[in-house]
Amino acid sequence: METRLHFQPAVMDALSNSLERYMDVLSARQKVVASNIANADTPGYKTKDLNFQSDFQAALSGLPQAVEVSGLPVKNDGNNVSLDREARLLAENALRFNLATSLMRSQIQMLKSAITEGKSA
Repeated sequence: METRLHFQPAVMDALSNSLERYMDVLSARQKVVASNIANADTPGYKTKDLNFQSDFQAALSGLPQAVEVSGLPVKNDGNNVSLDREARLLAENALRFNLATSLMRSQIQMLKSAITEGKSA
């Protein structure tokens, strides 16, 4: 007995769009963290970050916005960037991006498979 995969284009489009928006938020966060690291020695600079849940929802309609992070220890010059924290965020962001890329790749592979199966039927 042959098993056929039937894809709903709207579902595939919705998943692709969500993954694309998620990757946009991850890219925006990468830029914010890189900016924090670049300003680690700038007097008075305040660390910024994204709120993933709200920014992902916002990304569905626009671009995420970086906000100052509160509660971090402040150095004598008023700067509160922690290179350890930022390095951890870079690593976490890279893992999330790799996961999203893998999901997108597997979705494309399923679509290719369905197309190939449809051609041979």
